[in-house]
Amino acid sequence: MLAVETSPPVELELNGVQIVDTFAEAFPIKATRLIITAVSHRWARIAATVLCGNATSVIACDVEAAIECELTEAETPDGRPGVAVLVFGFSVDALGKAVQNRVGQCILTCPTTACYNGIEGCPKEKRIRIGGALRYFGDGFQKSKKIGDRRYWRIPVMDGEFLCEDWFGTQTGVAGGNLLIGATSTNAALLATEAAVQAILTERDVALPFPGGMVRSGSKVGSRYPKLKASTNDAYCPSLRAGTKSALPANCRAVYEIVIDGLSADAVRDAMKRGLHAAAASPDVLMITAGNYGGKLGKHHFALRELL
Repeated sequence: MLAVETSPPVELELNGVQIVDTFAEAFPIKATRLIITAVSHRWARIAATVLCGNATSVIACDVEAAIECELTEAETPDGRPGVAVLVFGFSVDALGKAVQNRVGQCILTCPTTACYNGIEGCPKEKRIRIGGALRYFGDGFQKSKKIGDRRYWRIPVMDGEFLCEDWFGTQTGVAGGNLLIGATSTNAALLATEAAVQAILTERDVALPFPGGMVRSGSKVGSRYPKLKASTNDAYCPSLRAGTKSALPANCRAVYEIVIDGLSADAVRDAMKRGLHAAAASPDVLMITAGNYGGKLGKHHFALRELL
């Protein structure tokens, strides 16, 4: 996501594609999973998509969030079609506040939806309260139902009731796994990155928070403008090749980045491997690399050499 290396040596290849011998640097982050159900997958996905709006990077957003996968009727608590969403924040408190707001504005408001906890076995002190915070919208008409040790709130709305679980579990996840894919044209880079995104999303426990799973505006730490925490990663901008210390091969005309968040380091590492191999198998890809902070920010280092 934020790279400081500008010209690392290229020593590796995969399918004739240069793999820069570097690493992606990621850091711990708090995570939760929402199970959103509705009368159809279409409506569950609409609710999930709206909830994930403006949730690309915690640099400028309250959380990072993305759809993890669709769920069959057999995989959801109420036997309806569903979608799983992963949400990541800097702290349990910050995560809880953001999820309350987003569920209240995006799931409660969406036709036929319900919302359930997707992280089991979480200690009480690490849970976040969602249904219990939103119940007040019922204006005294809300009702609770406890099944085993799980409480649900039934909030009256104009198409019936919005059912939302009271408490949601959290766990420590990993944010910031990444790949940068450079190719001979915008179209080639886009197709290769799309292939990588599709490969990454074949497994669960990971989320790609940027639009369509990819980033055109890769960033570096800092800026010549003091108020900005991050600015364009000029080393990977083809149009700036003549005016900056470029890290791009001679014929590279476009670069896209994939940022990967996950519920564990293993999930992120495996996702990076799937993405790297899919991208390297695509036509006209010249280079695959990763961004890091020189090892100073995150304890999770994913070496591309080890993914080959």
